[in-house]
Amino acid sequence: MTMTRLLLLPLLTLFVFSASVLAAAEKPNIVWIFSDDHSYQTIGAYGGRLASLNPSPNIDRLALEGMRFDRAYVGNSICGPSRATLLTGKHSHLNGKYDNGRGGFDHDQQQFQKILRKTGYQTVMVGKIHLDGNMQGFDYWEVLPGQGKYYDPEFITEEGRTRYAGEYVSDVVTDRALDWLQNKRDEDKPFMLMIHHKAPHRNWDPADRHMAKYEDIDIPEPDNLFDTYLNRGTAARLQDMSIEKTMTLGNDLKVEGRWVDNPRFAKRAKWFAENKPQGKDLVRWKYQTYMKDFMRCTWGVDENIGRVLQTLKQMDLEDNTIVMYSSDQGFYMGEHGWFDKRFMYEESFRTPLIARWPGRIKPGSVNTDLVQNIDFAETFLDLAGAAIPDDMQGKSLVPLLKGQTPADWRSSLYYNYYEYPAVHSVRRHEGVTGKRYKLIRFYGLDVPNGEEWEFYDLENDPAEMNNTYNKPRNAAIIAALKEELQRLKADYKVTEPPAQVRRKARTQRKKAPQK
Repeated sequence: MTMTRLLLLPLLTLFVFSASVLAAAEKPNIVWIFSDDHSYQTIGAYGGRLASLNPSPNIDRLALEGMRFDRAYVGNSICGPSRATLLTGKHSHLNGKYDNGRGGFDHDQQQFQKILRKTGYQTVMVGKIHLDGNMQGFDYWEVLPGQGKYYDPEFITEEGRTRYAGEYVSDVVTDRALDWLQNKRDEDKPFMLMIHHKAPHRNWDPADRHMAKYEDIDIPEPDNLFDTYLNRGTAARLQDMSIEKTMTLGNDLKVEGRWVDNPRFAKRAKWFAENKPQGKDLVRWKYQTYMKDFMRCTWGVDENIGRVLQTLKQMDLEDNTIVMYSSDQGFYMGEHGWFDKRFMYEESFRTPLIARWPGRIKPGSVNTDLVQNIDFAETFLDLAGAAIPDDMQGKSLVPLLKGQTPADWRSSLYYNYYEYPAVHSVRRHEGVTGKRYKLIRFYGLDVPNGEEWEFYDLENDPAEMNNTYNKPRNAAIIAALKEELQRLKADYKVTEPPAQVRRKARTQRKKAPQK
């Protein structure tokens, strides 16, 4: 070896080391904040009838400093399956998690966080995941068992359970996430920190400090609070998720049973006992009470998002961290007279999605491309510079985040809901939607002739009040959508649910709620 090469060797080594350090530094940290059942209607940045109530100042700040997605959807509007899709980048029929009640989640399968770890990322999950079994692929995880509790919550780790007595769940989720960030993080590695809130899941039990919020105001009602379901099918008429009939005075609205002696709800219970509203007055009272408790819970989430943003800034992590906010699906805020989710109608099918990435995302930008929760895993991998497995079914959102929509971006989405018979009695259905037209096929048990079809023109009927499937003028559009539905099913390799799921559904038919 010549003297020149010997002299250059330390310089080359230094260059390689410096390049690797620079590459690691350029990989963004990812903070993924996920809530349970948070509706886009109760986020100020999305506008609408509730925006004037200022329900979400910190989430709105993320939108002001980043990008709001106006066409973000899920593939199966129910908690456990949505979270399985988040981890795997696959629809329910491929990741095996069809519904909340039948069958567990195969943790041994491929998941994005396992791949991230191999690229040098620290991976952390704190909060609600609603998937039984020990998490895999995380350097640290601390999760709620099942649905978790609002007060005195328990958390599970690999070491066991810890109960946080006297504390509120949204605060504890954030406390535990920030404890890892401030005290356990390896500062030489980028990180993926997943902060998953229980709120605002039913039964909407707010923190003490938020009980007075919205007390002296009337929440605007949706135009179709008293929907009669004319021009809709069997599923809409026979569901069991109405504010009028399904929402309980006890556990939901807290004016009966054990709640009467709870000092937080004593004033409410006293008023109800003295006034006893009936008919439409009762529905309106239930709506007001539900909405106020729901938004008090979301206020607790938003408040804690502010804590996370403040901590990132204080730790000088803000500029190299992408913060993303979403929910496991949408939720009904009285539209069609409903609460809950499950349907392919917009309020539950669509989910909020907001991202801030300083220097990469244009502040105040809005994206209207069709995106879906099958895209999240691929996005995380792309952000980390990791290869995306061919069997993942979504697309990376990174080009969209940078304001560049690929020429081959999707023009339609596929949906399939499986959980019937079960709570809320929403019939099984699948469908296809573009930006304007939506076609839904209800199938299986308790559907006349085995299937019913619904068709909506979202431009002329955004509230989906008028099914025009049988109108001759729509025949050509419907035929094209049916072809697209079959194409998507072939592309996504859609299969029938496992035999045991279908068999269990048949045995439970007589137990399904009837109306």
